[in-house]
Amino acid sequence: MARRKLAQFAENETFPHMFYMPYELLTNGFALKGKWKTDFFKNDHSITLELGCGKGEYTIGLARKYPNRNFIGIDLKGARMWNGAKIAQNEGLKNVAFIRTKIDQISHFFAPEEISEIWLTFSDPQPKYERRRLTSPHFLNLYRSVLISNGIIHQKTDNRELFDYTLSVIDYFKFPLDFVSYNLYSSGFNGEAVDFQTFYEKMYLKEGISINYLQFRLTKEFAENELLVLPKTEKNI
Repeated sequence: MARRKLAQFAENETFPHMFYMPYELLTNGFALKGKWKTDFFKNDHSITLELGCGKGEYTIGLARKYPNRNFIGIDLKGARMWNGAKIAQNEGLKNVAFIRTKIDQISHFFAPEEISEIWLTFSDPQPKYERRRLTSPHFLNLYRSVLISNGIIHQKTDNRELFDYTLSVIDYFKFPLDFVSYNLYSSGFNGEAVDFQTFYEKMYLKEGISINYLQFRLTKEFAENELLVLPKTEKNI
C-alpha cells in the first residue's frame, strides 16, 4: 500500500492540473491567484470549489456535466485526489484542477470574488472542535474572502449533528436558505446534489443511512461584516 501511495504521489507531480502548497508560497504568493480564469482555464466561466474533495467525485462529475464551468477540488490527501486527477488527465478535462493543501489556506490561492460556489461533501464533523467544522464562522470568514457576493454553499453529510450545527449557524446569521432536507433521496429534489455520489456516500446509503443536504448563500450584507463566533449553547458545543 505504501508503495502504491508513493507511486500516486509521484504521478500527481506530473499532472499539469495538480497544484501544491509549498512553504515559499506564504511569502512569494501563488502565481494563479486572481488569474485562474485567464491563465489556467483560459476562459471567463465561473469557478466552483469542492472542499475536502477526497477522490474528487463531485469535482469530476460536475466538470463532465458542465463543460462551460470550471471546478477545483481541494484536499490534503494526495493519494485520494490522485483518483480524480487521473480521471481528468485520461479524459482530457480542461475545466478541472486540484490543489493539495489545507482548506484554511484557500485565501493564498484565490482572490476576492474569484469563486462562485463551494461544495462541502461529507466533511469531518469535528464533534469536539467547533472552529474546525467547515461551516463554522471561522471557515465562513475564509469562504467570504474568496466568494462572490451571494455565493452559494452546498453541504452534503450523513452526520445529523454537523447538519444541525450548520442550520444553527445559518439561522444565527440569517443567511438565505435555498433548500434543506434530512433525507435527500426521498425529498424529490432534482439537481446536482442527487446527480453524483461520493465513495463514502454510496457506503452510507447501502447501510440505510439518510443523507442530509442544504444550500445557502453568503449574502453581501454579511460579506461586508465580520462573522462572530457563535455563543456556546447546548446545540453547538
